[in-house]
Amino acid sequence: MKHKILYAEDDATLAFLTKDSLEQQQFEVDHFANGKQCLEAFAKKKYDVCVLDIMMPGMDGFDLAEAIRKTDVDVPIIFLSAKTLKEDKLKGLRIGADDYLVKPFSIEELVLKIEIFISRNKKTNNAEKKVYTAGAYQFDPTNFIVTNNGKKTELTQREATLLQYFFENKNTVLKREQILSAVWGQDDYFFGRSLDVFISKLRKVFAGDDSVKIETLHGIGFKLVVK
Repeated sequence: MKHKILYAEDDATLAFLTKDSLEQQQFEVDHFANGKQCLEAFAKKKYDVCVLDIMMPGMDGFDLAEAIRKTDVDVPIIFLSAKTLKEDKLKGLRIGADDYLVKPFSIEELVLKIEIFISRNKKTNNAEKKVYTAGAYQFDPTNFIVTNNGKKTELTQREATLLQYFFENKNTVLKREQILSAVWGQDDYFFGRSLDVFISKLRKVFAGDDSVKIETLHGIGFKLVVK
């Protein structure tokens, strides 16, 4: 069975080349040049990965990603954009994207990232269900949910992967490069900034309980402290 890719891009030439390349890799690709049309398609069909441009007619990629995240916190989202400012990259990650590639991009890198996300989802679905407990919180990494006294907070796949890594190494100092290699698969400046964004979001999840916190060890890394 072919894996399904939802692809949003209004540049006709780039869209043709990218779609053709992905289809040669045996992906099933639904392409739309309009953000609203893309969202309508997402509501009707189950996709394995969303690959989104940002500057599009009808609805831009940021708004499209936010709308997707309101109904599906699991599906991986990869932005492909000519926007190179770090503020744009960080905005995409805050919305809930899992990755951000700057145009011109390598089709080989895009294919690799798609394959990694699909493989990670398979492992998650096939893994033995395990729930982590800390203070008043329960974390279900399979469904990307943190529960606190009945209140549920849904995480993105990347947030859940990062949090699970922290729980598996709780009360242990983790160097930045360790975390980046384990969660992102590589260590560079952009992913380092991404890590800070995700940790900031996770800290908000645990803001109501002093027995659970993510400490920063300046110049070294982080530690999930569970009392």
